[in-house]
Amino acid sequence: MPDGDPGHDLRRISVASTTPTICAMTTHTLRTMAARRAPSRGGQGWHYVRRCLEMVAAMVAGMLTLAPIERLVWPELTTRADVGVLVLATSMSIGLAAWMRVRGHRWRDIAETSALIHLPFVALLVPFWRGEIDEYTALSWGPLLTVPAIALALLLRPVEDVR
Repeated sequence: MPDGDPGHDLRRISVASTTPTICAMTTHTLRTMAARRAPSRGGQGWHYVRRCLEMVAAMVAGMLTLAPIERLVWPELTTRADVGVLVLATSMSIGLAAWMRVRGHRWRDIAETSALIHLPFVALLVPFWRGEIDEYTALSWGPLLTVPAIALALLLRPVEDVR
């Protein structure tokens, strides 16, 4: 075999097979651009609603899971209504913190969200201590007000899910 025969030169064949073709480069570029393309408005809306629903479910799970444990371990803890309100907020925070950790969020984000959950409860304590609202109102409105607080936080500071 002559050295100049391109059909039989193994070095040239191996080099040629690793060099990308125009078609391969275009396909790769199109795939990369499609992966970076912003999601549609409908996709963004569903992502936002899904995140809100996940957070609410985690808070409810925290309440339902930790309330029986709290009653078993320390039954007289919630005899005072103001303490009961804060225990409820903490139970919701623990449930959400666990879910956020599973999703891979940073501890700072978890701490900020836990503080945000406590804000409506703390705000309700002022009228409760003044005698303007009763225990039932504070315990029922606290969890309800956390939902718009969380929704507003997600709108103001959208965070990409890690997982």
